[in-house]
Amino acid sequence: MDDDSRLTRWERAADIPLGTASLVFLGAYAVHVLVPGLSQAVHALLLSLTYTAWALFALDFAVRWRLSHEGPGFVRRHWLDAVVLLLPLLRPLQIVRTYEALQRRKSTEPRLALHARVALYSGLSIALLGFAGALVVYQAEHAAPHATIRTFGESVWWTCETLATVGYGDFVPVTTEGRIVAVGLMACSLALLGTVTGSFSSLLLQRFALGEDERKPPEK
Repeated sequence: MDDDSRLTRWERAADIPLGTASLVFLGAYAVHVLVPGLSQAVHALLLSLTYTAWALFALDFAVRWRLSHEGPGFVRRHWLDAVVLLLPLLRPLQIVRTYEALQRRKSTEPRLALHARVALYSGLSIALLGFAGALVVYQAEHAAPHATIRTFGESVWWTCETLATVGYGDFVPVTTEGRIVAVGLMACSLALLGTVTGSFSSLLLQRFALGEDERKPPEK
């Protein structure tokens, strides 16, 4: 079996476990941030779950790097995976890889199911990314001097404003960490919106192209 086949098999086999690990990582972090007064045993359990999930991400990256035989070029081509490995809360951003796979599909027929799937995955990614961002901002901001974001509900509202690039100004991060998250959320929101827009624009162009072909008179 060649390495490309082995790599494909590994990616398919690891898809569900890594998705589950992402949810475990996010859940453990959420409990740690939102539930005060945790016992030492619970705190140790949450840390164990977090580090185990992180170890699975690292294992997946290492195996795919090894099977690719690309050397340092693998990191350059899969820079998003490398960023997610360092910051697992950004794992929802890997929807971009789904979009790239869609773009590589060559067909004369519009694939509505695939385009709809990209939109669905993008929506889920925005929700997960927003929840993760709200957790990070709440942890960084709620006890900071002169902070306007004091509760998790306020953090969620601020996150929705940021993802929508509205920016009412009623809540503003005052810490360096909160501002970095704000920049990241705005960039990710624009990227995911571009993914959905590009996907449906491609679908419409395919539809128009098919309509033009159907209206052309048959050649004699």
